[in-house]
Amino acid sequence: MIIFGPLLIIVGIGFFCWLLFTAVFALPFFVGLTIGIWAFHSGAGVLGGIAVGLVAGGVTFGIGQLALAFVPWPWLRLLIILLYVAPATAAGYSATHGIAQMAMPSPTWQTIFAVIGAVAVSVTAFVRFTGMAAPGPAGQGLARG
Repeated sequence: MIIFGPLLIIVGIGFFCWLLFTAVFALPFFVGLTIGIWAFHSGAGVLGGIAVGLVAGGVTFGIGQLALAFVPWPWLRLLIILLYVAPATAAGYSATHGIAQMAMPSPTWQTIFAVIGAVAVSVTAFVRFTGMAAPGPAGQGLARG
């Protein structure tokens, strides 16, 4: 068992790091989880809550993608992207702070590493979300007659 402990810790940290860098889905996940729990407590049952949560998360992600595809103003596109990146930043800070608490006793260094992790996750989420968006507003390049 002593051999598996360090191996599982490394695998766990790697898994959490992977989750951090897929944090672009933090807002749809939060919305899906919240609505799924609400549906469960409203009497939809376990399967109903899961189904409603998955649909709500998918719809939230789809609305963001459609908004980025059809909004013509760059400032509004930036606000939409920031709306999706802000929860990823909070998740990155919290997760990195939790990992730092296990690794070092100093609260100052925990906070420093948590801020660095939040910035890294924010930049990654920003780049990934802008990469999913269309390169320009809809309607460009169409022939008008």
